[in-house]
Amino acid sequence: MPSLRIEIVTPESILFSGEAIALVARSTVGDFTVLAGHTATVGDIVPSVLRVQSSAGESSFAVHGGYFQVSSPEVGATLATVLAGVAEDVANIDVARAQAAKERAEADLAASGEDHAAHRAAQDALRRADLRLRAAAPARR
Repeated sequence: MPSLRIEIVTPESILFSGEAIALVARSTVGDFTVLAGHTATVGDIVPSVLRVQSSAGESSFAVHGGYFQVSSPEVGATLATVLAGVAEDVANIDVARAQAAKERAEADLAASGEDHAAHRAAQDALRRADLRLRAAAPARR
Protein backbone atom coordinates (compact mmCIF):
# COMPACT_ATOMS: atom_id res chain seq x y z
CA MET A 1 0.00 0.00 0.00
CA PRO A 2 1.39 3.46 -0.90
CA SER A 3 2.38 5.74 1.97
CA LEU A 4 2.50 9.52 2.39
CA ARG A 5 5.01 11.30 4.59
CA ILE A 6 4.69 15.04 5.20
CA GLU A 7 7.32 17.45 6.47
CA ILE A 8 6.59 21.12 7.24
CA VAL A 9 9.86 22.96 7.79
CA THR A 10 10.77 26.54 8.74
CA PRO A 11 14.24 27.98 9.34
CA GLU A 12 13.60 27.65 13.09
CA SER A 13 12.09 24.17 13.35
CA ILE A 14 10.33 21.19 11.88
CA LEU A 15 6.65 21.88 12.60
CA PHE A 16 5.40 18.51 11.41
CA SER A 17 7.04 15.30 10.29
CA GLY A 18 5.09 12.11 9.98
CA GLU A 19 2.80 9.75 8.13
CA ALA A 20 -0.44 11.22 6.87
CA ILE A 21 -3.46 10.60 4.73
CA ALA A 22 -3.50 13.97 2.94
CA LEU A 23 -1.97 17.43 2.72
CA VAL A 24 -4.39 20.20 1.75
CA ALA A 25 -2.86 23.55 0.79
CA ARG A 26 -3.21 26.56 -1.51
CA SER A 27 -0.93 27.77 -4.29
CA THR A 28 -1.19 30.63 -6.75
CA VAL A 29 -3.13 28.31 -9.08
CA GLY A 30 -5.63 27.23 -6.41
CA ASP A 31 -6.25 24.70 -3.68
CA PHE A 32 -4.67 21.27 -4.01
CA THR A 33 -4.52 17.98 -2.12
CA VAL A 34 -1.55 15.63 -2.00
CA LEU A 35 -2.30 11.93 -1.42
CA ALA A 36 -0.08 8.86 -1.42
CA GLY A 37 1.03 8.14 -4.99
CA HIS A 38 0.86 11.81 -6.03
CA THR A 39 2.96 12.71 -9.04
CA ALA A 40 6.27 14.49 -8.46
CA THR A 41 5.82 18.25 -8.52
CA VAL A 42 7.12 21.54 -7.15
CA GLY A 43 5.16 24.71 -6.53
CA ASP A 44 4.46 27.68 -4.33
CA ILE A 45 2.33 28.03 -1.22
CA VAL A 46 0.47 31.31 -0.75
CA PRO A 47 -0.36 32.65 2.72
CA SER A 48 -3.14 30.35 3.90
CA VAL A 49 -4.09 27.62 6.33
CA LEU A 50 -2.45 24.32 5.43
CA ARG A 51 -4.09 21.13 6.74
CA VAL A 52 -2.56 17.73 7.42
CA GLN A 53 -5.00 14.86 7.74
CA SER A 54 -3.70 11.79 9.54
CA SER A 55 -5.09 8.78 11.37
CA ALA A 56 -4.73 10.82 14.59
CA GLY A 57 -6.94 13.64 13.23
CA GLU A 58 -6.30 16.94 11.50
CA SER A 59 -3.55 19.46 12.22
CA SER A 60 -3.67 22.99 10.82
CA PHE A 61 -0.82 25.41 10.20
CA ALA A 62 -0.87 29.10 9.31
CA VAL A 63 1.69 29.32 6.52
CA HIS A 64 2.78 32.80 5.46
CA GLY A 65 4.01 31.66 2.05
CA GLY A 66 6.63 29.22 0.86
CA TYR A 67 7.17 26.29 -1.45
CA PHE A 68 6.29 22.62 -1.63
CA GLN A 69 7.81 19.59 -3.28
CA VAL A 70 6.28 16.18 -3.80
CA SER A 71 8.68 13.34 -4.56
CA SER A 72 8.91 9.56 -4.42
CA PRO A 73 12.14 8.76 -2.58
CA GLU A 74 11.37 5.03 -2.80
CA VAL A 75 8.85 2.80 -4.56
CA GLY A 76 5.41 3.12 -2.98
CA ALA A 77 6.37 6.11 -0.86
CA THR A 78 5.39 9.74 -1.41
CA LEU A 79 7.13 12.60 0.41
CA ALA A 80 5.51 16.04 0.54
CA THR A 81 7.82 18.73 1.89
CA VAL A 82 6.66 22.27 2.68
CA LEU A 83 9.37 24.91 3.12
CA ALA A 84 8.04 28.09 4.71
CA GLY A 85 9.86 31.16 5.94
CA VAL A 86 7.17 31.63 8.60
CA ALA A 87 4.59 29.06 9.68
CA GLU A 88 2.93 28.15 12.95
CA ASP A 89 0.70 25.48 14.38
CA VAL A 90 -2.79 26.96 14.62
CA ALA A 91 -3.17 25.43 18.09
CA ASN A 92 -0.31 27.66 19.30
CA ILE A 93 -1.61 30.99 17.98
CA ASP A 94 -2.03 33.58 20.71
CA VAL A 95 -5.26 35.29 19.60
CA ALA A 96 -4.86 38.30 21.91
CA ARG A 97 -1.35 38.88 20.57
CA ALA A 98 -2.54 38.52 16.96
CA GLN A 99 -5.37 41.00 17.61
CA ALA A 100 -2.91 43.49 19.13
CA ALA A 101 -0.61 43.04 16.11
CA LYS A 102 -3.55 43.70 13.78
CA GLU A 103 -4.42 46.91 15.64
CA ARG A 104 -0.78 48.08 15.53
CA ALA A 105 -0.58 47.32 11.81
CA GLU A 106 -3.80 49.24 11.14
CA ALA A 107 -2.45 52.23 13.06
CA ASP A 108 0.89 52.01 11.22
CA LEU A 109 -0.94 51.81 7.91
CA ALA A 110 -2.97 54.93 8.72
CA ALA A 111 0.19 56.78 9.78
CA SER A 112 2.39 55.67 6.86
CA GLY A 113 1.36 58.57 4.60
CA GLU A 114 3.71 58.92 1.63
CA ASP A 115 6.31 56.53 3.06
CA HIS A 116 5.94 53.59 0.65
CA ALA A 117 8.27 51.30 2.60
CA ALA A 118 6.35 51.91 5.84
CA HIS A 119 3.06 51.42 4.01
CA ARG A 120 4.19 48.09 2.56
CA ALA A 121 5.56 46.90 5.92
CA ALA A 122 2.26 47.78 7.61
CA GLN A 123 0.27 45.97 4.89
CA ASP A 124 2.45 42.86 5.31
CA ALA A 125 2.02 42.95 9.10
CA LEU A 126 -1.74 43.35 8.68
CA ARG A 127 -1.92 40.35 6.30
CA ARG A 128 0.05 38.18 8.77
CA ALA A 129 -2.19 39.19 11.69
CA ASP A 130 -5.36 38.61 9.65
CA LEU A 131 -4.17 35.13 8.63
CA ARG A 132 -3.40 34.23 12.24
CA LEU A 133 -6.83 35.42 13.37
CA ARG A 134 -8.66 33.60 10.53
CA ALA A 135 -6.69 30.42 11.21
CA ALA A 136 -7.37 30.52 14.95
CA ALA A 137 -11.10 31.31 14.58
CA PRO A 138 -12.22 27.71 13.86
CA ALA A 139 -9.96 26.40 16.64
CA ARG A 140 -11.70 28.66 19.19
CA ARG A 141 -15.17 27.27 18.48
